[in-house]
Amino acid sequence: MRRRRARLAVALTALALAASPLAAQTTPAKPPAPAEQPAPAPQAEPPPPYEPQLLRLAEVVGALSYLRDLCGAGDGATFRAKFANLLETEASTPARKETLAGAFNRGFRDYELTYRACTPAAQEIVVRFLDEAGRVARDVANRYGG
Repeated sequence: MRRRRARLAVALTALALAASPLAAQTTPAKPPAPAEQPAPAPQAEPPPPYEPQLLRLAEVVGALSYLRDLCGAGDGATFRAKFANLLETEASTPARKETLAGAFNRGFRDYELTYRACTPAAQEIVVRFLDEAGRVARDVANRYGG
């Protein structure tokens, strides 16, 4: 548990220091074949106490991933890599990975639908989201990073 917290702190710190976007990809789970009996559902692990902050961070980073590339920063891949690192650290189950990646993708898609060109409003959102992402990452790392 202590090692996991340390890895979380490192991943969040990297995100807090970054000024770029990211994007996660997941593959949908295959439904069981009709003839098979579904296996009993394993006991779900309760989400960590910082789950709401982590989901918001994922969504903000997804939006940044799109907007930073749109506005010419060209560092979307850096954010995606940092988010992938956070996903690897935090996603202990496939369901958790889907939840976090879904939040990231939602942030990306929402701004992809809204902005086709870099506008002053998009640039302002980038500034605000960079600040928010850094603040959330630092808060979670300081409070729960161990």
